[in-house]
Amino acid sequence: MVKKKQLRLIAEMARKIRAYRALKSRPRESQKYALDYETLKRPHTGKMLPVLAWQDVRRETRLFSLLAGMRMFGVGRMFTRKSWLEEYPEPSYWQITKVKVDYTAENMDHGKAWGILSYKGKQESEAKEVDKAIYHDWRLIPKHMEQQFKEFEPLPEPPVRYVPYPPLLRAMMLAQLKKAHGSAATEEPALPSRRDVLLNKDYFREQEKAAQRKEGTPV
Repeated sequence: MVKKKQLRLIAEMARKIRAYRALKSRPRESQKYALDYETLKRPHTGKMLPVLAWQDVRRETRLFSLLAGMRMFGVGRMFTRKSWLEEYPEPSYWQITKVKVDYTAENMDHGKAWGILSYKGKQESEAKEVDKAIYHDWRLIPKHMEQQFKEFEPLPEPPVRYVPYPPLLRAMMLAQLKKAHGSAATEEPALPSRRDVLLNKDYFREQEKAAQRKEGTPV
């Protein structure tokens, strides 16, 4: 006869209370990312900002510092970053669609924002959360320049060029194709001179999932 598991109601309630207290006591973003502009340290962690960020911290502005002083918290306006303006000739910007402000912050300069990203002249179809909003290099695009950013037409991408494989590798590939299909290959194998791989978190996550599907998961 299977012994019935005894319910420990008091222990379960205590666990929920501890989890709730830990959730309530966690620091808010306004506390976690607060910055002492004299020492350039974050009071919550005691860490100093990187030396390369000191110039931007003194001269540039964070995204929510701009949004807090605007009507409707900047919904509908376009914002870009100093690094994008310096690195890419194509326009890159965010068009804000939704803002969730942290009203507990002293100047209401913290929170979360969502928008449609246009990166290197290519606009995404869906809105998503704006990342790196705490960086000190955000700039508001003036209204008289918004149409100039929107009307940019990206240049067509050049065709991919192909080069022949080295002789030994070419012979190995032809032998492998002949073994697989039972006949000689009709097309000459060629190597593309360009390979576009986005090495971001989604890329590595998909690679891990593909490996798990191929090898199987432990039982």
